[in-house]
Amino acid sequence: MAIQMGAQVRSITIQPDWDDGPERYADAQIAWPIDDFSQRELHEKMVLVALAGPVAEMLYRGEPLHPGFVAEWAADWKLAWEAATPLVALEQKRLTYLEQVAGKLYQLLDREDQWAALAALADNLLAHETLEGEEVQEIIEQWLG
Repeated sequence: MAIQMGAQVRSITIQPDWDDGPERYADAQIAWPIDDFSQRELHEKMVLVALAGPVAEMLYRGEPLHPGFVAEWAADWKLAWEAATPLVALEQKRLTYLEQVAGKLYQLLDREDQWAALAALADNLLAHETLEGEEVQEIIEQWLG
């Protein structure tokens, strides 16, 4: 999702360091070209990227879970919540906004081309545990061009 939103993926891993805070299950290092987007666009894109991992997991599990209520997605939900704060000031409306974004992401990532790209990325992560940005780009380009 980060690549589709115009960000640069520096690396992704399923073996993150656990010595810098709460236990994490994965980590993605992403660089945003902040001068390329308005503040609103940047925050909208950051929300999409933050929720993409949990939504992909929901699809994989075949369960329509709420990304705010699953412990291993707490960091992702927090990032999405913080990114949405400038977009939607009232907390109840922000919650509704994030739920709507998650629903739209679910539909998008459930498309065959998107799912094939996610599966290829997951297979490579399982095989190598860490992928550098160039590797991620190559994998995604095979499926999403």
